[in-house]
Amino acid sequence: MTTAPTGRSRPAITLAVVLLAFVTVPMSISGAAVALPGIGADLHTAGAPLQWVMNAYNLTFASFMLVAGSMADLVGRRRTFAAGAGLFAIGSLAAVAAPGIVLLDIARALSGIGAAGVFASGGAILATTFDGAARTRAFAALGSAAGLGLATGPTLSGWLVSTLGWRATFGLHAVVVAVALAGVGFVAESRAQQRPRLDVTGAVVFVAGLGALVLGAVQGPDLGWSSPGVLALLVAGVGLLVVFLVVQSRSAAPLLDLSLVRNRRFLALCMVPVVTTFGFVTLLTYLPTYLMGAGGLSAQRAGTVLLLMTGPVLLAPPLAGGLVNRGVSARALITAALAMFAAGNAWLTVIGPSTPTAVIAGPLLLIGLGAGLSFGVGDGMAMSLVEPERAGMATGFLNTMRIGSEAIVIAVFGAVLVSLIGTRVGSAELAAKVAAGDLSHGDPAVLAAGFTHALHLALYGTAAVCAIGTVAIAAALAQPRRGIAATPAADDAPLPTEVA
Repeated sequence: MTTAPTGRSRPAITLAVVLLAFVTVPMSISGAAVALPGIGADLHTAGAPLQWVMNAYNLTFASFMLVAGSMADLVGRRRTFAAGAGLFAIGSLAAVAAPGIVLLDIARALSGIGAAGVFASGGAILATTFDGAARTRAFAALGSAAGLGLATGPTLSGWLVSTLGWRATFGLHAVVVAVALAGVGFVAESRAQQRPRLDVTGAVVFVAGLGALVLGAVQGPDLGWSSPGVLALLVAGVGLLVVFLVVQSRSAAPLLDLSLVRNRRFLALCMVPVVTTFGFVTLLTYLPTYLMGAGGLSAQRAGTVLLLMTGPVLLAPPLAGGLVNRGVSARALITAALAMFAAGNAWLTVIGPSTPTAVIAGPLLLIGLGAGLSFGVGDGMAMSLVEPERAGMATGFLNTMRIGSEAIVIAVFGAVLVSLIGTRVGSAELAAKVAAGDLSHGDPAVLAAGFTHALHLALYGTAAVCAIGTVAIAAALAQPRRGIAATPAADDAPLPTEVA
Protein backbone atom coordinates (compact mmCIF):
# COMPACT_ATOMS: atom_id res chain seq x y z
CA MET A 1 0.00 0.00 0.00
CA THR A 2 0.94 3.67 -0.28
CA THR A 3 1.01 6.08 2.63
CA ALA A 4 -1.77 8.63 2.66
CA PRO A 5 -0.68 11.88 1.00
CA THR A 6 0.68 14.33 3.54
CA GLY A 7 1.01 18.10 3.51
CA ARG A 8 -1.12 20.74 1.82
CA SER A 9 -2.90 19.19 -1.14
CA ARG A 10 -4.18 21.48 -3.89
CA PRO A 11 -5.09 19.23 -6.84
CA ALA A 12 -5.39 22.16 -9.29
CA ILE A 13 -1.98 23.55 -8.30
CA THR A 14 -0.50 20.04 -8.28
CA LEU A 15 -1.65 19.56 -11.86
CA ALA A 16 -0.31 22.97 -12.91
CA VAL A 17 3.09 22.30 -11.33
CA VAL A 18 3.49 18.93 -13.03
CA LEU A 19 2.24 20.23 -16.38
CA LEU A 20 4.64 23.17 -16.32
CA ALA A 21 7.60 20.86 -15.76
CA PHE A 22 6.34 18.43 -18.39
CA VAL A 23 6.26 21.22 -20.96
CA THR A 24 9.87 22.15 -20.24
CA VAL A 25 11.52 18.71 -20.34
CA PRO A 26 10.61 17.84 -23.98
CA MET A 27 11.15 21.49 -24.93
CA SER A 28 14.75 21.02 -23.84
CA ILE A 29 15.08 18.21 -26.41
CA SER A 30 13.48 19.82 -29.44
CA GLY A 31 14.68 23.32 -28.61
CA ALA A 32 18.32 22.41 -28.06
CA ALA A 33 18.52 20.98 -31.58
CA VAL A 34 17.79 24.41 -33.04
CA ALA A 35 20.53 25.96 -30.92
CA LEU A 36 23.27 23.59 -32.16
CA PRO A 37 24.51 25.75 -35.06
CA GLY A 38 24.83 28.78 -32.79
CA ILE A 39 26.60 26.72 -30.12
CA GLY A 40 29.04 25.35 -32.69
CA ALA A 41 29.87 28.81 -34.02
CA ASP A 42 30.26 30.39 -30.59
CA LEU A 43 32.29 27.59 -28.99
CA HIS A 44 34.23 26.75 -32.16
CA THR A 45 33.23 23.10 -32.21
CA ALA A 46 31.53 20.66 -34.55
CA GLY A 47 30.94 16.96 -35.07
CA ALA A 48 30.64 14.54 -32.17
CA PRO A 49 31.40 17.02 -29.34
CA LEU A 50 28.62 19.29 -30.60
CA GLN A 51 26.18 16.42 -31.12
CA TRP A 52 26.74 15.36 -27.52
CA VAL A 53 24.79 18.45 -26.45
CA MET A 54 21.81 16.31 -27.49
CA ASN A 55 23.20 12.84 -26.85
CA ALA A 56 24.32 13.51 -23.27
CA TYR A 57 20.83 14.67 -22.32
CA ASN A 58 19.05 11.77 -24.01
CA LEU A 59 21.48 9.19 -22.60
CA THR A 60 21.07 10.14 -18.93
CA PHE A 61 17.38 10.89 -19.36
CA ALA A 62 16.68 7.35 -20.57
CA SER A 63 19.14 5.54 -18.28
CA PHE A 64 18.05 7.06 -14.97
CA MET A 65 14.26 6.97 -15.51
CA LEU A 66 13.59 3.62 -13.84
CA VAL A 67 15.89 4.43 -10.93
CA ALA A 68 14.09 7.75 -10.43
CA GLY A 69 10.72 5.99 -10.42
CA SER A 70 11.74 3.55 -7.72
CA MET A 71 13.32 6.36 -5.71
CA ALA A 72 10.01 8.20 -5.88
CA ASP A 73 8.21 5.23 -4.30
CA LEU A 74 10.91 4.93 -1.65
CA VAL A 75 11.68 8.49 -0.53
CA GLY A 76 8.55 10.28 -1.75
CA ARG A 77 7.14 11.38 -5.09
CA ARG A 78 7.08 15.09 -4.27
CA ARG A 79 10.63 14.98 -2.92
CA THR A 80 11.90 13.19 -6.04
CA PHE A 81 10.03 15.63 -8.29
CA ALA A 82 11.54 18.61 -6.47
CA ALA A 83 15.04 17.10 -6.57
CA GLY A 84 14.71 16.30 -10.27
CA ALA A 85 13.38 19.75 -11.13
CA GLY A 86 16.13 21.37 -9.08
CA LEU A 87 18.81 19.30 -10.78
CA PHE A 88 17.32 20.12 -14.18
CA ALA A 89 17.38 23.84 -13.37
CA ILE A 90 20.98 23.67 -12.10
CA GLY A 91 22.06 21.84 -15.25
CA SER A 92 20.29 24.42 -17.43
CA LEU A 93 21.97 27.30 -15.58
CA ALA A 94 25.33 25.55 -15.90
CA ALA A 95 24.68 25.30 -19.65
CA VAL A 96 24.04 29.04 -19.76
CA ALA A 97 27.41 29.73 -18.13
CA ALA A 98 29.44 26.95 -19.84
CA PRO A 99 32.67 28.40 -21.30
CA GLY A 100 33.37 25.38 -23.51
CA ILE A 101 31.75 22.39 -25.15
CA VAL A 102 32.95 19.82 -22.58
CA LEU A 103 31.33 21.63 -19.65
CA LEU A 104 28.22 22.23 -21.74
CA ASP A 105 27.93 18.49 -22.46
CA ILE A 106 28.35 17.72 -18.74
CA ALA A 107 25.67 20.28 -17.88
CA ARG A 108 23.30 18.66 -20.36
CA ALA A 109 23.95 15.22 -18.85
CA LEU A 110 23.07 16.66 -15.45
CA SER A 111 19.85 18.12 -16.85
CA GLY A 112 18.98 14.70 -18.27
CA ILE A 113 19.22 13.08 -14.83
CA GLY A 114 16.97 15.81 -13.45
CA ALA A 115 14.51 15.34 -16.30
CA ALA A 116 14.28 11.63 -15.42
CA GLY A 117 13.31 12.57 -11.87
CA VAL A 118 10.64 14.97 -13.13
CA PHE A 119 9.09 12.53 -15.60
CA ALA A 120 9.16 9.46 -13.35
CA SER A 121 7.70 11.19 -10.29
CA GLY A 122 5.36 13.58 -12.11
CA GLY A 123 3.20 10.81 -13.53
CA ALA A 124 3.21 9.02 -10.16
CA ILE A 125 2.06 12.24 -8.42
CA LEU A 126 -0.92 12.52 -10.76
CA ALA A 127 -1.72 8.81 -10.42
CA THR A 128 -1.91 9.12 -6.62
CA THR A 129 -3.63 12.53 -6.58
CA PHE A 130 -6.50 11.86 -9.00
CA ASP A 131 -8.94 8.99 -9.49
CA GLY A 132 -11.43 7.91 -12.13
CA ALA A 133 -12.51 10.50 -14.66
CA ALA A 134 -10.33 13.17 -13.02
CA ARG A 135 -7.28 10.96 -13.53
CA THR A 136 -8.14 10.49 -17.20
CA ARG A 137 -8.44 14.27 -17.64
CA ALA A 138 -5.17 14.85 -15.78
CA PHE A 139 -3.20 12.43 -17.95
CA ALA A 140 -4.83 13.86 -21.08
CA ALA A 141 -3.58 17.29 -20.00
CA LEU A 142 -0.17 15.72 -19.41
CA GLY A 143 -0.14 14.50 -23.00
CA SER A 144 -1.00 17.99 -24.25
CA ALA A 145 1.77 19.47 -22.11
CA ALA A 146 4.39 17.11 -23.52
CA GLY A 147 3.14 17.82 -27.03
CA LEU A 148 3.25 21.57 -26.38
CA GLY A 149 6.89 21.30 -25.28
CA LEU A 150 7.87 19.32 -28.37
CA ALA A 151 5.96 21.61 -30.73
CA THR A 152 6.99 24.99 -29.31
CA GLY A 153 10.59 24.12 -28.45
CA PRO A 154 12.02 24.78 -31.93
CA THR A 155 10.01 27.99 -32.41
CA LEU A 156 10.92 29.50 -29.05
CA SER A 157 14.54 28.45 -29.31
CA GLY A 158 14.80 29.80 -32.84
CA TRP A 159 13.51 33.18 -31.71
CA LEU A 160 15.78 33.25 -28.65
CA VAL A 161 18.85 32.20 -30.59
CA SER A 162 18.28 34.88 -33.23
CA THR A 163 17.62 37.65 -30.70
CA LEU A 164 19.51 36.85 -27.48
CA GLY A 165 21.84 34.00 -28.39
CA TRP A 166 21.83 30.25 -27.73
CA ARG A 167 22.46 30.61 -23.98
CA ALA A 168 19.03 32.20 -23.59
CA THR A 169 17.44 28.91 -24.67
CA PHE A 170 18.79 27.07 -21.62
CA GLY A 171 18.05 30.09 -19.45
CA LEU A 172 14.38 29.86 -20.42
CA HIS A 173 14.28 26.19 -19.38
CA ALA A 174 15.76 27.05 -15.98
CA VAL A 175 13.26 29.88 -15.41
CA VAL A 176 10.19 27.82 -16.30
CA VAL A 177 11.22 24.92 -14.07
CA ALA A 178 11.99 27.36 -11.25
CA VAL A 179 8.39 28.60 -11.49
CA ALA A 180 7.19 25.01 -11.20
CA LEU A 181 9.41 24.49 -8.15
CA ALA A 182 7.77 27.46 -6.47
CA GLY A 183 4.50 25.52 -6.35
CA VAL A 184 5.89 22.21 -5.07
CA GLY A 185 4.86 23.07 -1.52
CA PHE A 186 1.23 22.66 -2.55
CA VAL A 187 1.82 19.10 -3.79
CA ALA A 188 0.95 16.38 -1.28
CA GLU A 189 3.70 13.90 -0.45
CA SER A 190 3.19 10.15 -0.84
CA ARG A 191 5.42 7.10 -0.82
CA ALA A 192 5.18 3.33 -0.68
CA GLN A 193 5.22 1.76 2.79
CA GLN A 194 6.80 -1.53 1.74
CA ARG A 195 10.07 -0.37 0.11
CA PRO A 196 12.74 -0.76 2.78
CA ARG A 197 15.72 0.12 0.59
CA LEU A 198 16.85 0.90 -2.94
CA ASP A 199 18.20 -2.03 -4.96
CA VAL A 200 21.60 -0.43 -5.54
CA THR A 201 23.01 -3.41 -7.44
CA GLY A 202 20.01 -3.47 -9.75
CA ALA A 203 20.24 0.29 -10.26
CA VAL A 204 23.93 0.19 -11.21
CA VAL A 205 23.47 -2.75 -13.58
CA PHE A 206 20.40 -1.22 -15.23
CA VAL A 207 21.93 2.24 -15.73
CA ALA A 208 25.11 0.69 -17.13
CA GLY A 209 23.19 -1.69 -19.41
CA LEU A 210 20.72 0.77 -20.87
CA GLY A 211 23.41 3.43 -21.05
CA ALA A 212 25.68 1.14 -23.07
CA LEU A 213 22.81 0.15 -25.37
CA VAL A 214 21.77 3.76 -26.03
CA LEU A 215 25.38 4.87 -26.42
CA GLY A 216 26.00 2.13 -28.95
CA ALA A 217 22.89 3.17 -30.88
CA VAL A 218 23.80 6.86 -31.05
CA GLN A 219 27.42 6.11 -31.97
CA GLY A 220 26.52 3.49 -34.58
CA PRO A 221 25.73 5.90 -37.44
CA ASP A 222 29.02 7.79 -36.95
CA LEU A 223 31.47 4.97 -36.19
CA GLY A 224 29.74 2.22 -38.19
CA TRP A 225 27.53 -0.52 -36.79
CA SER A 226 30.19 -3.16 -37.36
CA SER A 227 32.97 -1.22 -35.63
CA PRO A 228 34.44 -3.04 -32.59
CA GLY A 229 33.56 -0.24 -30.21
CA VAL A 230 29.89 -0.07 -31.22
CA LEU A 231 29.50 -3.86 -31.23
CA ALA A 232 31.09 -4.05 -27.78
CA LEU A 233 28.67 -1.44 -26.44
CA LEU A 234 25.62 -3.17 -27.91
CA VAL A 235 26.63 -6.62 -26.68
CA ALA A 236 27.53 -5.27 -23.24
CA GLY A 237 24.23 -3.40 -23.06
CA VAL A 238 22.12 -6.45 -23.90
CA GLY A 239 24.19 -8.66 -21.58
CA LEU A 240 23.88 -6.28 -18.63
CA LEU A 241 20.12 -5.96 -19.13
CA VAL A 242 19.82 -9.76 -19.03
CA VAL A 243 21.86 -9.75 -15.82
CA PHE A 244 19.52 -7.06 -14.50
CA LEU A 245 16.49 -9.27 -15.05
CA VAL A 246 18.19 -12.14 -13.21
CA VAL A 247 19.11 -9.84 -10.31
CA GLN A 248 15.54 -8.52 -10.12
CA SER A 249 14.06 -12.02 -10.02
CA ARG A 250 16.14 -12.75 -6.91
CA SER A 251 15.87 -9.38 -5.15
CA ALA A 252 13.68 -8.95 -2.06
CA ALA A 253 13.15 -5.28 -2.96
CA PRO A 254 13.65 -5.10 -6.74
CA LEU A 255 14.13 -1.92 -8.71
CA LEU A 256 11.61 -3.38 -11.16
CA ASP A 257 9.07 -5.88 -9.88
CA LEU A 258 8.90 -8.38 -12.75
CA SER A 259 5.25 -9.15 -11.97
CA LEU A 260 4.57 -5.66 -13.32
CA VAL A 261 5.91 -6.45 -16.77
CA ARG A 262 4.27 -9.88 -16.73
CA ASN A 263 0.95 -8.04 -16.76
CA ARG A 264 0.31 -8.31 -20.49
CA ARG A 265 -2.05 -5.33 -20.62
CA PHE A 266 0.31 -3.01 -18.75
CA LEU A 267 3.21 -4.16 -20.93
CA ALA A 268 1.11 -3.60 -24.06
CA LEU A 269 0.36 -0.04 -22.95
CA CYS A 270 4.08 0.50 -22.33
CA MET A 271 4.66 -0.50 -25.96
CA VAL A 272 2.34 2.28 -27.19
CA PRO A 273 5.05 4.99 -26.89
CA VAL A 274 7.47 2.69 -28.72
CA VAL A 275 5.11 2.52 -31.72
CA THR A 276 4.60 6.28 -31.35
CA THR A 277 8.35 6.75 -31.66
CA PHE A 278 8.36 4.88 -34.97
CA GLY A 279 5.26 6.55 -36.37
CA PHE A 280 5.62 10.12 -35.09
CA VAL A 281 8.92 11.02 -33.42
CA THR A 282 11.09 9.85 -36.34
CA LEU A 283 9.19 12.21 -38.65
CA LEU A 284 9.44 15.01 -36.12
CA THR A 285 13.21 14.54 -36.30
CA TYR A 286 13.87 13.93 -40.01
CA LEU A 287 10.99 15.48 -41.96
CA PRO A 288 12.18 19.09 -41.42
CA THR A 289 15.57 18.12 -42.88
CA TYR A 290 13.87 16.72 -45.98
CA LEU A 291 11.64 19.76 -46.40
CA MET A 292 14.61 22.14 -46.16
CA GLY A 293 17.09 19.99 -48.12
CA ALA A 294 15.11 18.32 -50.90
CA GLY A 295 12.16 20.71 -50.78
CA GLY A 296 14.18 23.90 -50.57
CA LEU A 297 12.01 25.40 -47.82
CA SER A 298 13.32 27.87 -45.29
CA ALA A 299 13.57 26.79 -41.67
CA GLN A 300 10.59 28.99 -40.82
CA ARG A 301 8.50 27.57 -43.65
CA ALA A 302 9.42 23.99 -42.73
CA GLY A 303 8.42 24.66 -39.14
CA THR A 304 5.08 26.02 -40.31
CA VAL A 305 4.42 22.90 -42.39
CA LEU A 306 5.32 20.75 -39.40
CA LEU A 307 2.52 22.43 -37.41
CA LEU A 308 0.12 20.27 -39.42
CA MET A 309 1.57 17.29 -37.55
CA THR A 310 2.27 18.89 -34.16
CA GLY A 311 -0.93 20.91 -33.88
CA PRO A 312 -3.21 17.88 -33.28
CA VAL A 313 -0.85 16.73 -30.50
CA LEU A 314 -1.90 19.80 -28.52
CA LEU A 315 -5.63 19.47 -29.18
CA ALA A 316 -6.35 15.73 -29.34
CA PRO A 317 -5.38 14.54 -25.81
CA PRO A 318 -8.29 16.34 -24.06
CA LEU A 319 -10.61 15.01 -26.76
CA ALA A 320 -9.36 11.45 -26.14
CA GLY A 321 -9.76 11.82 -22.37
CA GLY A 322 -13.28 13.17 -22.80
CA LEU A 323 -14.27 10.28 -25.05
CA VAL A 324 -13.02 7.72 -22.52
CA ASN A 325 -14.93 9.45 -19.73
CA ARG A 326 -18.06 9.30 -21.89
CA GLY A 327 -17.81 5.55 -22.33
CA VAL A 328 -15.71 5.11 -25.46
CA SER A 329 -13.42 2.07 -25.21
CA ALA A 330 -9.85 3.02 -24.35
CA ARG A 331 -8.65 -0.04 -26.27
CA ALA A 332 -10.53 1.12 -29.38
CA LEU A 333 -9.04 4.61 -29.16
CA ILE A 334 -5.50 3.31 -28.69
CA THR A 335 -5.89 0.86 -31.57
CA ALA A 336 -7.25 3.62 -33.81
CA ALA A 337 -4.39 5.93 -32.85
CA LEU A 338 -1.72 3.37 -33.71
CA ALA A 339 -3.48 2.48 -36.96
CA MET A 340 -3.30 6.16 -37.89
CA PHE A 341 0.49 5.98 -37.68
CA ALA A 342 0.57 3.07 -40.12
CA ALA A 343 -1.88 4.68 -42.55
CA GLY A 344 -0.34 8.16 -42.24
CA ASN A 345 3.24 7.03 -42.89
CA ALA A 346 2.17 4.97 -45.91
CA TRP A 347 0.10 7.90 -47.21
CA LEU A 348 3.00 10.34 -46.74
CA THR A 349 4.87 8.59 -49.56
CA VAL A 350 3.08 11.07 -51.85
CA ILE A 351 5.74 13.57 -50.75
CA GLY A 352 8.31 14.83 -53.23
CA PRO A 353 10.67 17.79 -53.61
CA SER A 354 7.99 20.02 -55.16
CA THR A 355 4.87 18.53 -53.58
CA PRO A 356 2.38 21.25 -52.51
CA THR A 357 1.69 21.48 -48.78
CA ALA A 358 -1.99 20.72 -49.44
CA VAL A 359 -1.06 17.26 -50.75
CA ILE A 360 0.83 16.22 -47.61
CA ALA A 361 -1.55 17.97 -45.19
CA GLY A 362 -3.78 14.89 -44.95
CA PRO A 363 -1.14 12.38 -43.86
CA LEU A 364 0.53 14.89 -41.51
CA LEU A 365 -2.79 15.66 -39.80
CA LEU A 366 -3.58 11.94 -39.53
CA ILE A 367 -0.20 11.17 -37.94
CA GLY A 368 -0.54 14.10 -35.54
CA LEU A 369 -4.04 13.00 -34.55
CA GLY A 370 -2.74 9.51 -33.84
CA ALA A 371 -0.02 10.94 -31.60
CA GLY A 372 -2.48 13.17 -29.77
CA LEU A 373 -4.93 10.34 -29.10
CA SER A 374 -2.18 8.00 -27.87
CA PHE A 375 -0.71 10.73 -25.62
CA GLY A 376 -4.13 11.40 -24.17
CA VAL A 377 -5.11 7.83 -23.35
CA GLY A 378 -2.11 5.51 -23.12
CA ASP A 379 -0.32 6.68 -19.96
CA GLY A 380 -3.49 7.16 -17.95
CA MET A 381 -4.76 3.70 -18.89
CA ALA A 382 -1.42 2.13 -17.98
CA MET A 383 -1.43 3.73 -14.54
CA SER A 384 -5.03 2.62 -13.96
CA LEU A 385 -3.78 -0.99 -14.02
CA VAL A 386 -1.17 -0.41 -11.29
CA GLU A 387 -1.82 -0.07 -7.58
CA PRO A 388 -0.56 3.20 -6.01
CA GLU A 389 2.14 1.26 -4.14
CA ARG A 390 4.10 0.90 -7.39
CA ALA A 391 3.10 4.14 -9.12
CA GLY A 392 6.65 5.49 -9.31
CA MET A 393 8.12 2.20 -10.51
CA ALA A 394 5.40 1.87 -13.15
CA THR A 395 5.82 5.45 -14.38
CA GLY A 396 9.59 4.99 -14.48
CA PHE A 397 9.30 1.83 -16.57
CA LEU A 398 6.72 3.38 -18.91
CA ASN A 399 8.89 6.43 -19.57
CA THR A 400 12.03 4.30 -19.88
CA MET A 401 10.30 2.56 -22.77
CA ARG A 402 9.39 5.94 -24.24
CA ILE A 403 12.73 7.75 -23.94
CA GLY A 404 14.90 4.69 -24.49
CA SER A 405 13.05 3.81 -27.67
CA GLU A 406 13.35 7.38 -28.92
CA ALA A 407 17.12 7.42 -28.49
CA ILE A 408 17.58 4.02 -30.15
CA VAL A 409 14.94 4.17 -32.90
CA ILE A 410 15.90 7.67 -34.06
CA ALA A 411 19.55 6.61 -34.39
CA VAL A 412 18.63 3.44 -36.28
CA PHE A 413 16.13 5.27 -38.53
CA GLY A 414 18.81 7.81 -39.42
CA ALA A 415 21.33 5.08 -40.21
CA VAL A 416 18.81 3.27 -42.43
CA LEU A 417 17.97 6.52 -44.21
CA VAL A 418 21.66 7.24 -44.91
CA SER A 419 22.18 3.69 -46.16
CA LEU A 420 19.21 3.92 -48.52
CA ILE A 421 20.38 7.28 -49.85
CA GLY A 422 23.83 5.79 -50.34
CA THR A 423 22.45 3.15 -52.73
CA ARG A 424 21.31 5.97 -55.02
CA VAL A 425 24.18 8.48 -54.73
CA GLY A 426 27.02 5.96 -54.54
CA SER A 427 28.86 7.42 -51.56
CA ALA A 428 28.27 6.96 -47.83
CA GLU A 429 29.90 10.31 -47.09
CA LEU A 430 27.70 12.13 -49.59
CA ALA A 431 24.63 10.24 -48.34
CA ALA A 432 25.27 11.49 -44.80
CA LYS A 433 25.41 15.07 -46.07
CA VAL A 434 22.20 14.63 -48.05
CA ALA A 435 20.42 13.13 -45.03
CA ALA A 436 21.49 16.20 -43.06
CA GLY A 437 19.87 18.43 -45.70
CA ASP A 438 23.05 19.45 -47.55
CA LEU A 439 22.49 18.94 -51.30
CA SER A 440 25.25 21.31 -52.44
CA HIS A 441 27.83 18.63 -53.27
CA GLY A 442 26.31 17.38 -56.51
CA ASP A 443 23.36 17.79 -58.82
CA PRO A 444 20.58 18.98 -56.45
CA ALA A 445 17.86 17.34 -58.55
CA VAL A 446 19.60 13.97 -58.51
CA LEU A 447 20.37 14.15 -54.81
CA ALA A 448 16.81 15.23 -54.03
CA ALA A 449 15.50 12.26 -55.99
CA GLY A 450 17.76 9.92 -54.03
CA PHE A 451 16.63 11.47 -50.74
CA THR A 452 12.98 11.10 -51.77
CA HIS A 453 13.41 7.46 -52.79
CA ALA A 454 15.08 6.64 -49.47
CA LEU A 455 12.43 8.48 -47.48
CA HIS A 456 9.65 6.62 -49.26
CA LEU A 457 11.20 3.24 -48.46
CA ALA A 458 11.74 4.29 -44.84
CA LEU A 459 8.11 5.43 -44.61
CA TYR A 460 6.83 2.11 -45.95
CA GLY A 461 9.01 0.26 -43.46
CA THR A 462 7.77 2.45 -40.62
CA ALA A 463 4.18 1.89 -41.70
CA ALA A 464 4.73 -1.88 -41.60
CA VAL A 465 6.25 -1.73 -38.10
CA CYS A 466 3.33 0.40 -36.88
CA ALA A 467 0.78 -1.96 -38.43
CA ILE A 468 2.37 -4.98 -36.72
CA GLY A 469 2.55 -3.06 -33.44
CA THR A 470 -1.12 -2.07 -33.76
CA VAL A 471 -2.28 -5.66 -34.17
CA ALA A 472 -0.07 -6.97 -31.35
CA ILE A 473 -1.07 -4.27 -28.86
CA ALA A 474 -4.78 -4.56 -29.71
CA ALA A 475 -4.62 -8.32 -29.16
CA ALA A 476 -2.81 -7.92 -25.82
CA LEU A 477 -5.37 -5.37 -24.62
CA ALA A 478 -8.33 -7.58 -25.50
CA GLN A 479 -10.52 -8.55 -22.56
CA PRO A 480 -10.23 -12.28 -21.73
CA ARG A 481 -13.40 -14.24 -22.46
CA ARG A 482 -13.39 -15.86 -19.05
CA GLY A 483 -13.75 -12.96 -16.62
CA ILE A 484 -12.60 -13.49 -13.06
CA ALA A 485 -12.46 -11.18 -10.08
CA ALA A 486 -9.27 -9.16 -10.33
CA THR A 487 -7.29 -6.54 -8.54
CA PRO A 488 -6.49 -3.34 -10.45
CA ALA A 489 -3.02 -4.64 -11.28
CA ALA A 490 -4.11 -8.09 -12.39
CA ASP A 491 -3.32 -9.26 -15.88
CA ASP A 492 -6.97 -9.53 -16.88
CA ALA A 493 -8.22 -6.36 -15.17
CA PRO A 494 -10.52 -4.43 -17.53
CA LEU A 495 -9.48 -1.10 -18.93
CA PRO A 496 -11.71 1.83 -17.95
CA THR A 497 -15.08 1.77 -19.76
CA GLU A 498 -14.77 -2.02 -20.30
CA VAL A 499 -16.75 -4.59 -18.37
CA ALA A 500 -15.14 -7.81 -17.20
